[in-house]
Amino acid sequence: MNYLSLTPEELKIEKEKAEREYRTHCTRGLSLDLSRGKPAADQLALSMPMLTEQADEFRAEAGTDCRNYGILEGLPEMRRLFSEITGIPAANILACGNASLNLMYDSVARAMLYGVVGSPRPWGREETVKFLCPVPGYDRHFRICESLGIDMISVEMNENGPDMDTVEELVKDPAVKGIWCVPKYSNPSGITYSDDVVTRLAAMETAAPDFRIFWDNAYVIHDLYNETDPLADIFALCKQHGHEDRVFYFTSTSKVTFPGAGVAMMAASDANLKQILPILGTQTIGFDKLNQLRHVRFLKNAENTAAIMRGHAACIRPKFEAMLDILEKELGELGIAKWTKPNGGYFISLDLPNGCAKRVYELAKAAGVTLTPAGATYPYGRDVRDHNLRLAPTFAKLNEIQDATAVLCCAVRLAAAEKLLSDRA
Repeated sequence: MNYLSLTPEELKIEKEKAEREYRTHCTRGLSLDLSRGKPAADQLALSMPMLTEQADEFRAEAGTDCRNYGILEGLPEMRRLFSEITGIPAANILACGNASLNLMYDSVARAMLYGVVGSPRPWGREETVKFLCPVPGYDRHFRICESLGIDMISVEMNENGPDMDTVEELVKDPAVKGIWCVPKYSNPSGITYSDDVVTRLAAMETAAPDFRIFWDNAYVIHDLYNETDPLADIFALCKQHGHEDRVFYFTSTSKVTFPGAGVAMMAASDANLKQILPILGTQTIGFDKLNQLRHVRFLKNAENTAAIMRGHAACIRPKFEAMLDILEKELGELGIAKWTKPNGGYFISLDLPNGCAKRVYELAKAAGVTLTPAGATYPYGRDVRDHNLRLAPTFAKLNEIQDATAVLCCAVRLAAAEKLLSDRA
């Protein structure tokens, strides 16, 4: 049964059925949260040995006393581990504090104050600074721009990544200084950028000589299945096409070990690091080397880290599959919803009929299910089509995922029936 082909009378019947089901859900006293992509307790338990193993040993492999100041770039063994994971030379990697978001904010703020390599002046002295924002996208990226007064331009995502025809046209504007990218298992769509998209980002000509790609590879090893989505090496491609200063690369162990207590990294070209390190050295004498030491001893190498990540996948894969199964069963043939089926990452992106996302969010909340607010996946919180919701199935328990998805599907059917009836009135 496709809602789009129903008569008004048939839609009224479906609306009444959804209303009855919805009232039943509202009496259940649910209190479920699908609003943020957080690891669950069983995932966090995988890293507990890190807190006790060799707790009394505080010297790094070169004999450095990690209890003291120094080593601004981070422990060499931590940088080497990140190099194994990302394929970027260790010399171009900084092992830093607990949050890649902090590094991204600092990188934009630093550009506003000082500019970057190739800047004619600090970005903050430009009349206008603009960033390209693939949508649906990561709300915290958008908050960084909004807090620093940077204008945001939405670029639609497709199955290969951001629409590169649009990107290549927009970067002809010299005020466009950057683009946000979550290239692997994108937040929230789960899309991995194609080789063509990555190559075009690296090779394209930009009017701004100091254009930067903010490459937030948060889910670089966060696969749900044994086979990983391949992702081209943006670092090598930028160098190959003569734009080696173009990319700022970020990732962290936040969803490998402990969120808020992991290790974040930034990678950049030699010229970029030459500019960044003196400024960073004014900001801090050094990052938490004891935490870096704990992590490198626990994670050991890329192979062992991959084994730990298979444990994470075993925890969350049933939740993704349960949510996807219920979405297909409840909405698959109705013609009123589309959703992504990611091979990794932390989210599912749900597209609804235009004008329905806020209504579904409100209905779900009233029935005891908290979702990420409608509009959050767009700059300024404004989804002009009011059609996208981000679903985060990792934190809740499996039975809670099943209950919450059932409520969500009921809310979608009710909101869609209301909207279709209103449109035809």
